[in-house]
Amino acid sequence: MDVRKMRCKVLTGLCAAGLCCIPWSVVRAQEVFGVEIDCGLFCDDDLPDTVVVTAVGDVMLGSILPDSSYCPPGDEAAHLLDEVRPCFQASDVVFCNVEGSFADTTLGAKECGDPRFCYTFGMPTRYAAYFKEAGFNLVSVANNHSGDFNEYGRANTRRLLDSLGIHWAGFLEKPTAEFEVAGVKYGFCAFAPNQGTVQLNDSDRACELVHGLRQRCDVVIVSFHGGAEGADYQHVPREEEIFLEQSRGDVYRFAHRVIDAGADLVLGHGPHVTRAVEVYRDRFIAYSMGNFATYSNINIKGVNGLAPIFRILLERRTGRFLSAQVIPTYQIKPPNKGPHIDPQARVIPLLQQLTREDIYDNPPVITDDGVILPQ
Repeated sequence: MDVRKMRCKVLTGLCAAGLCCIPWSVVRAQEVFGVEIDCGLFCDDDLPDTVVVTAVGDVMLGSILPDSSYCPPGDEAAHLLDEVRPCFQASDVVFCNVEGSFADTTLGAKECGDPRFCYTFGMPTRYAAYFKEAGFNLVSVANNHSGDFNEYGRANTRRLLDSLGIHWAGFLEKPTAEFEVAGVKYGFCAFAPNQGTVQLNDSDRACELVHGLRQRCDVVIVSFHGGAEGADYQHVPREEEIFLEQSRGDVYRFAHRVIDAGADLVLGHGPHVTRAVEVYRDRFIAYSMGNFATYSNINIKGVNGLAPIFRILLERRTGRFLSAQVIPTYQIKPPNKGPHIDPQARVIPLLQQLTREDIYDNPPVITDDGVILPQ
């Protein structure tokens, strides 16, 4: 692709994704490409009809355990996402991983020898509405904390998400979801290596689910909670990962297999750090989207506190990846907790480096302003 066509594709993609409304993206794109962004821009080879999927990683807005001090004071939880909420606008799908469950009582909470060192995530039930208000319309509940309050927590989470009209999947009783937005039918399934969730380590079953969705849906999205955790595990090793004596999956193989089975977009989370991205068979893979909004009991020091917002542009009827924009965020400890737009854009060079090192055989293009394009 020549430079003129790349510019045209990037700028059209930014405008189609609604990013002309985000000053940071406009300024950075103008600096990089030396042109003004015109949202009425058209190219000789106009992009086909597109959809925008905006995706982030783990969201846990506070927990009733170990005690109420692990929740934001007063009504501050309602405003934790205020700064980043505009980034979710003009999207067809807005996705996150619900890290934990919703609970107002410790009924059913897992037993801990010392709750200070046992991570149990139960968000007050009123917090569920904050997901809806922020713009999330699709979530995964398949993770290692969705069973922290056992059946009470799972049932309460199911009830709340259904009542709010937020699409979800990942429990054994609901492995998939199908829904329509603006005339496009989406299929979704979510996986984790944990009890009560659809198994990440059963890739044959995963492929069956994806194949079924492919027959009925225009765009198929797969989410997984997998990989080892922490700053020492930023890389995608292309083999099974063992962490705390548990298999956390071979996420590289899993992502490729579900795309071979018909997935259009694969969104990973679980390592609590950002990992590489890949474009495989014209499909986008985010191997880990990191800690996006994790109020308490999760380490956000250094790279653990940096996370991308991915705004992903897909072809409307085929799911083919066209481009993506990374909006960089960071978290800090209270009193200024919550995700913030990062003026230093630190997650972008990190993503460039990790992708260059881990997807060495066919890395996508990641520009310094966070635009991602296939090779």
